[in-house]
Amino acid sequence: MKTMIERFIRYLAIEKGLAPSTLGSYRSDLEDFSDFLQRTGCGDWPETGRRHIVAYLAHLQKLGRAPATVSRHMASLRSFYQFLSREGLIEVDPTGQLDSPKADKRLPRVLNVEEVERLLAAPEGLTPMALRDRAMLEMLYATGVRVSELVSLNVTDVNLNMGYVKCYGKGSKERIVPLGSAALEAVHAYLTRGRAGLLKNGDPGALFVNHQGKRLTRQGFWKILKKYAQTAGIQKAITPHTLRHSFATHLLENGADLRAVQEMLGHADISTTQIYTHVTQTRLKDVYERTHPRA
Repeated sequence: MKTMIERFIRYLAIEKGLAPSTLGSYRSDLEDFSDFLQRTGCGDWPETGRRHIVAYLAHLQKLGRAPATVSRHMASLRSFYQFLSREGLIEVDPTGQLDSPKADKRLPRVLNVEEVERLLAAPEGLTPMALRDRAMLEMLYATGVRVSELVSLNVTDVNLNMGYVKCYGKGSKERIVPLGSAALEAVHAYLTRGRAGLLKNGDPGALFVNHQGKRLTRQGFWKILKKYAQTAGIQKAITPHTLRHSFATHLLENGADLRAVQEMLGHADISTTQIYTHVTQTRLKDVYERTHPRA
């Protein structure tokens, strides 16, 4: 099965243009399923039937995996077996009559405007790293890009004169997102007074680089964010995606059009963006209950 998994991963990379992180998730899910088949004596993928997949999903649930995780594993298996069916490698797709487990729809955690202001003000000073960190945080909140998109940016993707950034989302889909004045100022300061001090002999194309001049990684940014969240006294457990959630929520709270927010976030389906309308409704209800005398 391992050979067929790699063939499927190559298909996703070449035909679908999926990001390395997404490919890694598919590979991990399918290898876990392959290991389960071997441990339980179920054979390999040609012999796999509906009951084997049901048993695997039950196994994940017994391990205490979250509903969203079980649902993701099922989606990986469905894509894999659809691929095998299209290639003529199996006669019957065992996932065809299976419903995906329902994942809990949890509202995304967001920061309020005051918390965002504290976070963005946390990088102090004019050192190259402080200028870089301020530029990254400002850009993340100004555009709502994913952290993988942020660290993948090249210098040529930013147009300071026109005030926009060009990024590549899932499936390598290109989109243009405007940059606000604060983000433009921070990025300009980093490019003119900070980046050269970090670059050295590193990656000349990368926009955001580490102290060795190499392109900053997602893990590197994650550590930076945690440091500044602590400095800003933010008690909530936040991730890089929290700023993306906050970006969308604050736009909608201030009257932005849902379709425009969908386009800026790079969501293929507007139903994904609609989760933020639930967030704003929940916040409005909280405000109402705290402030209305007869609430």
